[in-house]
Amino acid sequence: MHSTKHISSAQNPLIKKALLLKEKSRERKKTGLFLLEGMRELQIANRAQYEIATIFYCENILVDAQNNTFLQSFSADKLISVSKDVYKKIAHRDTTEGIIAIAKSKDHNLSLLKFEGSNPLVLIAEAPEKPGNIGALLRTADAANLDAVLIANPKTDLYNPNIIRSSVGCIFSRNVRMGSTEEIIGFLKKGGFQIYCASLSASKDYTTVEFKGPTAIVVGTENSGLSDEWLQNSTQNIIIPMEGEIDSMNVSVSAAILIFEAKRQRKLNT
Repeated sequence: MHSTKHISSAQNPLIKKALLLKEKSRERKKTGLFLLEGMRELQIANRAQYEIATIFYCENILVDAQNNTFLQSFSADKLISVSKDVYKKIAHRDTTEGIIAIAKSKDHNLSLLKFEGSNPLVLIAEAPEKPGNIGALLRTADAANLDAVLIANPKTDLYNPNIIRSSVGCIFSRNVRMGSTEEIIGFLKKGGFQIYCASLSASKDYTTVEFKGPTAIVVGTENSGLSDEWLQNSTQNIIIPMEGEIDSMNVSVSAAILIFEAKRQRKLNT
């Protein structure tokens, strides 16, 4: 490895900075930096043209020759070897690959959103709080190759380590934008989108509606569902029929069912 620096003390200022980025949303927002962990996550972020500021690696853990080759594609001043004890201090995961990086976050403002095609399919999540759910939604969006994921009234820092972990790096590969519910509804209406809201009230079976034009599928939280503002601006509320005792599923599971029905219809229409 062609790095020139080694850190063996957790009291090193750069390690302290990494710990703050790992633990404090306020620090991530203030600096515009975040911590990512894992070779796959780093590779996805690099392909998505995220600016990588620093890469910490632990030679005692990093054993794959291909990983070494990839790291050598970065300039030496970005590579810092660390002791196993220091690595474990800044690592978020119990099982890892010996790679942790500091990267620069991107601007996710709704005003920057542009679509490549003329018939976009987007997922909207209103006020999601659980990092695991957000990560799962991003993985579903990646699997379906959605045109965008819009987060309305965000409650959680997008670069929370648990979101990065649960999305398996899909946070970097997807077109993620954020805004208020009012802003996103205005954006959708201006773009001629059909707005399909997952809701228990005034709903149609999701298999009976058409998702073939510019389409937004909107999901809310499992506890409170969608706000009245979404329901009042919905083209049609939709529902997944339930045959058991409960009337709802995990939000990421529901989103996946609706998204892949939309994909199925669009494939038939081509």
